[in-house]
Amino acid sequence: MKSFFQFLSEAESQAAAQARKLGLKGDGHGGWLNRAGEFVAKTEDGKLKFFNKNQKPGKDPDQTPNTKKVKPVLKTKTMSVDKEPQKKKGGEKETSDEVKADSDTLTLAFGRFNPPTVGHEKLLQMAKKASQGGDLKIYPSRTQDAKKNPLDPDMKVSYMKKMFPDFEENIVNDDEMRSIFNVLQTADGEYKNVTIIVGSDRQAEFESLATKYNGDLYDFDNIRVVSAGTRDSDAEGVEGMSASKMRKAVVDDDFEAFKKGVPKGVSDSDVQSLFDAVRTGMGVKKKKVTAEMWEIAPKFDARGLREQYVNGLIFKIGDIVENLNTGLIGKIIRRGTNHLICVTEQEYMFKSWIRDVMEYSEVSMNRRMRLPGKPNTLVGTGGYYKNAIAATPGSQEGAKNVAPGGKAYKGYTDSLNFINKYKAKK
Repeated sequence: MKSFFQFLSEAESQAAAQARKLGLKGDGHGGWLNRAGEFVAKTEDGKLKFFNKNQKPGKDPDQTPNTKKVKPVLKTKTMSVDKEPQKKKGGEKETSDEVKADSDTLTLAFGRFNPPTVGHEKLLQMAKKASQGGDLKIYPSRTQDAKKNPLDPDMKVSYMKKMFPDFEENIVNDDEMRSIFNVLQTADGEYKNVTIIVGSDRQAEFESLATKYNGDLYDFDNIRVVSAGTRDSDAEGVEGMSASKMRKAVVDDDFEAFKKGVPKGVSDSDVQSLFDAVRTGMGVKKKKVTAEMWEIAPKFDARGLREQYVNGLIFKIGDIVENLNTGLIGKIIRRGTNHLICVTEQEYMFKSWIRDVMEYSEVSMNRRMRLPGKPNTLVGTGGYYKNAIAATPGSQEGAKNVAPGGKAYKGYTDSLNFINKYKAKK
């Protein structure tokens, strides 16, 4: 594998760049082969010159006797991006959701959903329309932290299925799907084409990454990035709803504002449960904020985020960060005016706006993070170990964690007393 510095410094010709985008492989002599090993193009004057698909495998048609040159007929890998809706005749708008998939196409949505909102419901509906004829899969990210991702993945999936019952079978709860790369690599081989549904503000980011590594990390004939529509954080209703607004409502202890972000049909008890879960995950108590607003919801305090960044207090060279949109984790190697250039452990580079990243840290679940009434959610975690200690009579932690209003059993205040008590009986 080439070093990252080689990766940065390598300059490729126009022909090589074009060939890479089309998924072609060089033969070492200026020729380019498709996936079937057929000679389809060659480099001339720094550009690709295409030939028909019916050439002999691996043979330059200029060197093949009695071969007639014709215009290229080449099926290649493509990348299409649906941006703003186009107008039809009659003035009606043609939306990107009118694009239909086929059986060889996977339509997917990858997002934080932390917490899930009515805005996410719009995105999923868009994905469902685009997937007609093909498969639809929804991948919630696996990131968890107290500021921007308060719900642990299992809890998040549980609420998503309650809030979006029409998509219950499409929501994938897989701990291995931590980034968009993981998702695409898993789909590779099973599907020929992929359609990715994203918010308009994230379209360029996903388009760049998906095309950049097609033919390297995965190999699709066609990758399509479709916008679910414009997002306006200042707008009222569905178009303006975001997880950031929901988290802000929790910090402000504004249940009514929080409730507006939940789809209709969800019971009040479930809305309250979600509100409490987000508040617990954020470590927020009434009238007490444990983090700055730029940490909780950067779009509501862009100035604060900017000041922290410019002053060098956050996102320093060498720091490990996670892109909140794609799930990619990498080391910061360059600081821009309002963006970061990062490289993953596998030496893949990605760019992120400062509003879309957070410092990466491994999060260990604790008792307050488990699903209500389901302590086994913690099995295999440090939180489960602590929970087991707390439930053990005689342990110091057990003495502290008694029922509200209850008292620790006499003689069970610490492990030593517990042991000595039974020694004496024996």
